[in-house]
Amino acid sequence: MFTNARSLTGKMGELEVLALERKYDVIGVAETWLNESHDWAVNIGGYTLFRRDRGNRKGGGVCLFIKHDLKANIKEEVMGVTEGAESLWVELLTDSKESTKLIVGVCYRPPNVSEEEEAQLLLQIEKAASLGQVIIMGDFNYPDIDWGNSTARTVNGNKFINLLHDNFMSQVVEEPTRNNAILDLVISNDPERIANVQVVEPLGNSDHNVISFDVWCRKQIYTGATKTLNFRKANFSSLRAALQGIDWGIMFSDKNTEQKWLSFKMILNHYCSQFIPLIRKSRSVKNHPMWLNSEVKKLIGKKRKAFKKYKSEGTVAAFNEYKHYNKCCKTAIRKAKIENEERIAAEAKTNPKKFFKYINSKKMQVEGVAPLSYNNNMVTADTEKADVLNQFFSSVYTVEEPVGQVSPNSFTVASAPTTQWLAQDMVLKGLHTINVNKAPGPDGIHPRVLRELGAELQWPLFLIFSDSLSSGMVPRDWKKANVTPIFKKGVRSQPGNYRPVSLTSVVGKLFEGLLRDHIQNYVVENGIMSSNQHGFRKDRSCQTNLIAFYDEVSKKLDSGDAVDIIYLDFAKAFDTVPHKRLLSKLRSIGLSEVVCTWIENWLQDRVQRVVVNGTFSTWSKVLSGVPQGSVLGPLLFNLFINDLGEGIMSNVSVFADDTKLCRPVNSIQDVTSLQQDLDQLAIWAAKWQMRFNVDKCKVMHLGCKNMQAPYNLNGTALGKSIMEKDLGVLVDNKLGCSKQCQAAAARANKVLSCIKRGIDSREEGVILPLYRALVRPHLEYAVQFWSPVLKRDIIELERVQRRATKLVKGMESLSYEERLAKLG
Repeated sequence: MFTNARSLTGKMGELEVLALERKYDVIGVAETWLNESHDWAVNIGGYTLFRRDRGNRKGGGVCLFIKHDLKANIKEEVMGVTEGAESLWVELLTDSKESTKLIVGVCYRPPNVSEEEEAQLLLQIEKAASLGQVIIMGDFNYPDIDWGNSTARTVNGNKFINLLHDNFMSQVVEEPTRNNAILDLVISNDPERIANVQVVEPLGNSDHNVISFDVWCRKQIYTGATKTLNFRKANFSSLRAALQGIDWGIMFSDKNTEQKWLSFKMILNHYCSQFIPLIRKSRSVKNHPMWLNSEVKKLIGKKRKAFKKYKSEGTVAAFNEYKHYNKCCKTAIRKAKIENEERIAAEAKTNPKKFFKYINSKKMQVEGVAPLSYNNNMVTADTEKADVLNQFFSSVYTVEEPVGQVSPNSFTVASAPTTQWLAQDMVLKGLHTINVNKAPGPDGIHPRVLRELGAELQWPLFLIFSDSLSSGMVPRDWKKANVTPIFKKGVRSQPGNYRPVSLTSVVGKLFEGLLRDHIQNYVVENGIMSSNQHGFRKDRSCQTNLIAFYDEVSKKLDSGDAVDIIYLDFAKAFDTVPHKRLLSKLRSIGLSEVVCTWIENWLQDRVQRVVVNGTFSTWSKVLSGVPQGSVLGPLLFNLFINDLGEGIMSNVSVFADDTKLCRPVNSIQDVTSLQQDLDQLAIWAAKWQMRFNVDKCKVMHLGCKNMQAPYNLNGTALGKSIMEKDLGVLVDNKLGCSKQCQAAAARANKVLSCIKRGIDSREEGVILPLYRALVRPHLEYAVQFWSPVLKRDIIELERVQRRATKLVKGMESLSYEERLAKLG
């Protein structure tokens, strides 16, 4: 924890209680106001105290209380001599082997600090960051910094932000710590280690709040072992030959869809077990580096053997043999690391997952799902955590009311969809495009198996797909989903701070993809999809949505109009789509009854379970929504909300469920018209059992003559906003791009920081591909929409590339222009 105490002596009793109750390992305090006369008054049992007092002047001072079971040493090489801005630096050894080191600093920068003292403090921070993993707590008194966008209104504030960016550090406190300002900060060059940052009540009568946070340290997490297919030793030629000898027509004779699927799965698993051996894969964290290969292991074994021989014989020859293998080990390790990072860089564009897996392997192990708060208790067992999360994820589903009088408008279509569209070659093409890096679904069939055996499996799968479509029967395996909870942000103990990611059958998704393409072709041929929808459509994107919408806004502003934009947010949109209402809309656009019947069966009786560390929750029913993680779901959602804009007079723009509308507002009548459109949308939502999250719906007023009129949705006033994140791009009420430039630079710099910390190689062939594949996309996302024109914004973006080019070996001492010339 950290706090600015504004005199510690009178608050020691409360601090001792806090330390006892909350079991803090490290406590940092600024403005201790201590001197030698207070030595007796500031001890806490079980803690070692490190202090730095201000000396002869009153006020200031910093200290650290470190628990006795943590070995800590003063980091003298970081300590400065300045008296105006105090800092204290300690090195912690966080494991018993003393191999994991962490530098902890506590700082106090007074508001009236001199330029010289500030420069000294910044140098200390830079020095600490260069020594390894660092966490800095302190009262820095930068009220002008907007930490959400990494911007500042003063020269000193901008210097401090640039210092953090240059040293790949991040600030993690997001709430005000004194009045409405974030003065007290927690900074790290490995922010992923910091969790559960909370701003809580002040210590005593201090006017600064206490900051409490967790720092994750490496620990062994054992979650059992599983058996997985060992593709390195697979005999695919024999497997293909075995499958080619099967007469699938006879095998499937007199069987329904479910039985055909089960027979197919049984036969495939039987032959896979014969020709693809299993390998036992432990889920315990062994921290084996990705670069560790058999050659390195062999040389390490020889080195170990040579050392034992030297210890036994003590001869010069034995010692020289040991030195030889020691040198060979170092060379082999260096080579293995370079080769591994070259492979990662080469695949970064097509398989970025591999890069982040490598980076994550170097980080402190952070628990996937923390102990969860449930009914005023903490749930710690994995099975119980899975059940709690499954219960929460299921709570958002919609219990559908009778359809009654909610039939949608029917479309007049040019051509009725044929039912004879599925062909065997479509199945083969789909099998050959399966991503083998994905995990298998609940049916256990691995995508690598499907892709390798595409020629042999196309016919039985075609028979299953055809029968499923004509009978309207969907195999039960295709209706199951394994749900992985992914932490979003906030407190890890709250189930609501996790989002579900569903994993479904790969074969099921293959057929969904074929059916989606068929429906999509029909929708396009008949012009059914609204032109307002930009999500999940060919030749449409976030960028086309933004350009089309804001081009219209800009034209109105240029002509002297005031404009109001309403940003709307659906609550759990994909999870709450009522199934019967969805099917009524699909039938209204003329989809064949065969297709509608199949989709109806596909939506019925779906179940899901949550997976936590290899353990499963019980199965729960999925009552509503288009299935998350499915291929067909996004298109079905688009068709469900396709009539959202009907009868709306304002300009409406939609990307999936992200909806916004705008109109010129030069009179009360214009305001009334926009409010009527909002009322119309509320009626639509009620009719189709969708719900707007009114707290997240905002209005933005643009134009110097704007009346700033109020609006409401379902009787609740909409909040006013001067800046919104629209499809990942920050848009303000001046339509300026400075905030977006700063945000893009911050995101790109964060990834560049991962490259700097996680990649050992500094070769051009490694750094440049990683920069182009992983960093530049953040700088260029939708840039045609927000392209910067101000010099300061261009410089802000260019700084990221400056830092990136400086990472390349041999470029450190060259100017930026020289680096660009050499790197092309």
